[in-house]
Amino acid sequence: MTKKIYVTHDQVAGYVHEIIRGMTQDVWRPDYVVGLSRGGLTPALMLSHYLNVPMRTLEISLRDGGQQVSDLGMAEDAFGYETEPVNILIVDDINDSGATLNWLKADWQAGCLPSSERWSDVWNHNVRFAVLHDNQASEFSDVDYAAQEINKAEDDCWIVYPWENWWRA
Repeated sequence: MTKKIYVTHDQVAGYVHEIIRGMTQDVWRPDYVVGLSRGGLTPALMLSHYLNVPMRTLEISLRDGGQQVSDLGMAEDAFGYETEPVNILIVDDINDSGATLNWLKADWQAGCLPSSERWSDVWNHNVRFAVLHDNQASEFSDVDYAAQEINKAEDDCWIVYPWENWWRA
């Protein structure tokens, strides 16, 4: 049976502060924040307010047969297709298997000059990834800011965030 770890609102606030500390140490600031639905929306909103930058949303739901919605305008922003490149922070609650973040990278690159060498500069420079929990066993290894690291290969667990069961609290 998978162990459940319940996260509180106060813990989420602390995790968001850890992400902010990481960006401060890197002297990196996004021009806007993108929250991935559903789990990334709350931490992205918190970061957006704290940093006083706009927030946008992106629907990527690979679990349970969900859907994905491309927003190639964001890819063009990051790439600098029509203007100077902008800095974008992609936020999710957890980098679990890596499928969501890998899908995003593949989608953006496929939709905007896919063979350009410029993409190697876009990732981790103009576009950075932040999660509350980073699973070390994930197939996505490009997380820039993670508040907590876990390893589900060694300790199988399910993180339950406060927005997932707020009516039971």
